[in-house]
Amino acid sequence: MKRLIQCVKDRRGSSFPFVVAVTLALLLIMCGFLEFYRLKIIANGVRDAAQEAVMITVNDNYANVYHSVREGYSGGYQPDHGSFRDSIDEGNVLAEIDKILGTRVESGKHVKYTGGALEYSVTDLSVTARNAPLAPGNPEGEQRFEIDAVVTLRVPVQFAGKRLPEMKIKLKVQAGYIEVF
Repeated sequence: MKRLIQCVKDRRGSSFPFVVAVTLALLLIMCGFLEFYRLKIIANGVRDAAQEAVMITVNDNYANVYHSVREGYSGGYQPDHGSFRDSIDEGNVLAEIDKILGTRVESGKHVKYTGGALEYSVTDLSVTARNAPLAPGNPEGEQRFEIDAVVTLRVPVQFAGKRLPEMKIKLKVQAGYIEVF
């Protein structure tokens, strides 16, 4: 009994539990930062892929937007029985995103798996093409040919072994032509 009381009164090694607690707290904080940066990297990668897909679609429209009619910056119009009609192809942006990211279609979502677990999904694509005006008087101040795309990114979030509500963000990208000459 005397020996037990002596061990309790002894102060050597009393900071050991404190060191363990601080180490575990720092490890937990570091895991939080790593999860945050994982989400940020995924969002940036999907946004960059969507931007590239929209740029491909804009480039595919080059021949329609600046064809060899007399008006140089006339936009995407084609002659149609004495008038002009819009001639713009919004393309298949999601198919381009699938090629770039390696996603596949599953239940109406474009999903990416890593090691059998869902990494993220891309849904709700909205593409808007804005045509340049027909034969503008001052091409510098007029609307240029642009394509906007908005996609919804959903990423499952886990922290400390628990599943948290998923991250859901809308990513908007835009590409267009700027007249050079």
